[in-house]
Amino acid sequence: MLVASCTGEPGARGVDVDASGEPAGSDDDGDDDTDADDDDAMAVPDTGARGSTRDGGSPRDGSATADLDGGAPSRSDSDGHVASDRDASDRLPTADAAFVDAGSSNGDASPVDRSQKFVGNITTRGQVRPGFEMMWNQITPENEGKWGSVESVRDQMNWAALDRIHEFARQKGVRFKQHTFVWGSQQPSWLASLSRSEQAEEVEEWIRLFCERYPDVELIDVVNEPPPHTTPVYMQALGGAGASGYDWIVQSFKLARKYCPKAILILNDYNNIEYSADSSRFINIANAVKKAGAPIDAVGAQSHDVYKLPANTVKQFLDALANGTGLPVYITEYDLNIADDAQQRQVLQAQFPIFWKHPRVKGITLWGYVSGTTWLPNTGLMSASDKPRPALTWLLDYLKMESAQLTP
Repeated sequence: MLVASCTGEPGARGVDVDASGEPAGSDDDGDDDTDADDDDAMAVPDTGARGSTRDGGSPRDGSATADLDGGAPSRSDSDGHVASDRDASDRLPTADAAFVDAGSSNGDASPVDRSQKFVGNITTRGQVRPGFEMMWNQITPENEGKWGSVESVRDQMNWAALDRIHEFARQKGVRFKQHTFVWGSQQPSWLASLSRSEQAEEVEEWIRLFCERYPDVELIDVVNEPPPHTTPVYMQALGGAGASGYDWIVQSFKLARKYCPKAILILNDYNNIEYSADSSRFINIANAVKKAGAPIDAVGAQSHDVYKLPANTVKQFLDALANGTGLPVYITEYDLNIADDAQQRQVLQAQFPIFWKHPRVKGITLWGYVSGTTWLPNTGLMSASDKPRPALTWLLDYLKMESAQLTP
């Protein structure tokens, strides 16, 4: 359970892979995402669009199959949460007071209060590190929830890694987010050879099977990095551009609502709070699909390039996104690719409170925290031996302070 939390309104809320499950090359959010040049640091809002790719790492091992005849998917390696080879005494000591009461002795966590703002992170090379729940109270699978990781071979569903992550979240009271349903990257390569009708059936089946298996999923990146950033090979199968210009996005959200009716459904993208062209285009897409009937509950800002911008610029773009769409906002993949410890801390100290205190931001997910395992080289917040960088020490202290102010 999150103690360092901020109450507010609850949100209303690749690359192709081969048969081995390895990405075949990507440009997005590996989530793969920002290739903005270093010389764009401290860019102003009228900077043009930036490309972006992320999520280094391959889908995880584990064998599992799913029956596709309408029965429940079968699975192997589905019980118990993520194994760990480290003792609980190795947990980062400065984190313990920020997140407490993570679960009861019988493995069932206290109910999650969706009105509380969360601070989450991702898996580390397919695993949940010991002590995760002492620092973070929301988890996103970095690669394990991508369609290409689950079904790299048609009709052979590998749920093993997701099962472990989901079970960890259930036992520890950590909020579970799915990343992602529909994306122009890290999707099964075999989709390209199918007819449109077959593609449409497969997309619906993928969403249905996920939602049947994890009906309690709280948040879902339904569509990730819409055009021009990425375009799914099956876009036409879902309705193509159509009258709205984005009918395929509308259909994606309708399928997600049909099968995961309780989840907060998110349209996620990069550079939408960093650069004006991307910001305007994303707001237009969100409004177009809302008008066309998409049950979109919130928008996601990956935020990989935010660290390059002055804090006041970030605030302006964040306000524009919230006001322009009229939707709650989730910061979905925040990281700071800064090698210098003091500078990384300084930037986080200037930017994080903007997210934390913004009334329209409902949750913040950082994109990795263990140095040497993150998508971008200098975004780690602690060493593999749990030695925190100054930015992490500041963040945990900040959350403790916020918790003390909010606790009666």
